[in-house]
Amino acid sequence: MAAAQILVTLDGTVHDPDEPFLHADDLAALRGDGVFETLLIRSGRTRKVPAHLDRLARSAEMMELPMPERDTWAKAIEAAEKQWTADNGDAEAWLRLVYSRGRESAPDAGPTAYVMAGPVAERVAHARSEGISVVTLERGFSTDLAERAPWQLLGAKTLSYATNMAALRYAATNGFDDVIYLSSEGAVLEGPRSTVVTVTGRTLTTPPTEAGILPGTTQRAVFETAAQEGWTTRTEVIRRADLIAADSVWLISSVALAARVTSLNRYVMPLSPNDHEFVDLVDRAICVD
Repeated sequence: MAAAQILVTLDGTVHDPDEPFLHADDLAALRGDGVFETLLIRSGRTRKVPAHLDRLARSAEMMELPMPERDTWAKAIEAAEKQWTADNGDAEAWLRLVYSRGRESAPDAGPTAYVMAGPVAERVAHARSEGISVVTLERGFSTDLAERAPWQLLGAKTLSYATNMAALRYAATNGFDDVIYLSSEGAVLEGPRSTVVTVTGRTLTTPPTEAGILPGTTQRAVFETAAQEGWTTRTEVIRRADLIAADSVWLISSVALAARVTSLNRYVMPLSPNDHEFVDLVDRAICVD
């Protein structure tokens, strides 16, 4: 049975995850004032580390946090990976990087930074194998807001996830597994914890990050591998009608990988002959260094 969690600080120290760690006035807890990344440990290796460290640095820059020391974070990731595999062998795990502004009462003390790992949730295995039912919800902003209002931090992976979690609870209350956000113009944006990709024939399409969405590390890896193998990849505006017209629609992320949308707003999506091929593409893409 997989261990509950692993907790490692950037000096490489492995902590007891059941012992108190954060100060009560840490701005991560008080205001969600920080950034994070979530990676996948598969077959004993943490996948796509450089891409996630790139995005951590980008989010930190947008938040005006001190630039993360890449080598230090990489060593902490390695320590957490080593501890996880020593305890759990090849069991899959999520690995999370957390980087906050630090304590409210001690701003000169600097940021809080740590790495965690834990077993992949059962819902993830179900989403991979059975797919997910999805509802579209309004995000409440237009596709040009990110450019007009950079203080909104659209496209940064911040700890301020209350709205995303509220959307997922709303979906669950109404009988859905997940959410696809729409802009005020009706353009497809992203999921609360995933990137939207449509598949039509051998063409993959995803919304543009300029619309104020998080750049997907898994989506980028998949598109790079797909292009090398002769698929057509596109980044363009997607509408709800495009989701229905596609052969298949997927929510992809670093841990869940590929979850096929089986129903959209209670409309049952037909099976596609390319489903297994796409899943295989995603699995191979995350293993490319």
